[in-house]
Amino acid sequence: MQKIVLTSKEHDVKLDAFLVSKTDTKGHITYCNQPFLQIVGAQESDLLGQPHRIIRHPDMPKIIFKYLWEKIARQEEIFAYIKNLSFDGGYYWVYANVTASTDSNRHIVGYYSIRRKANPKALEIIKPLYEKLLSLEKTGGIDASSEYLTHYLHEKGVDYDEFSNALQRL
Repeated sequence: MQKIVLTSKEHDVKLDAFLVSKTDTKGHITYCNQPFLQIVGAQESDLLGQPHRIIRHPDMPKIIFKYLWEKIARQEEIFAYIKNLSFDGGYYWVYANVTASTDSNRHIVGYYSIRRKANPKALEIIKPLYEKLLSLEKTGGIDASSEYLTHYLHEKGVDYDEFSNALQRL
């Protein structure tokens, strides 16, 4: 696949759309539904077997994914705001629910994510927060963004899950 050239084109997730993907334990895509394929602008063959990070937008702070992977490794679900990349260089914002898939012995066999349209009011708060986290990562690494996010949430008296869920209900 050729390198994607970023653009400022925002793709709008339909209000009734559910973007679904599944991965193996290493994060390689094993399934994706039609709405997901459409917004990414890809064929199933373009995505199956690829690392899910193929659609990671460079505007996303690493600390959010670190937190996400820590939660799902403990078999805890997470809800998070994610800016993803489309193959045309555009982007789209989603409110993602990511969960571990387990076998009958509760061993993780993969992960699945169901994403829906992010609340535009929530994005008014998320976008500047993520910009700050990304800026801190560029100058002080992931530890700097982690410290800032921890302090930010502590001041609000919530954890990231409570924070993101409250924003989606604005």
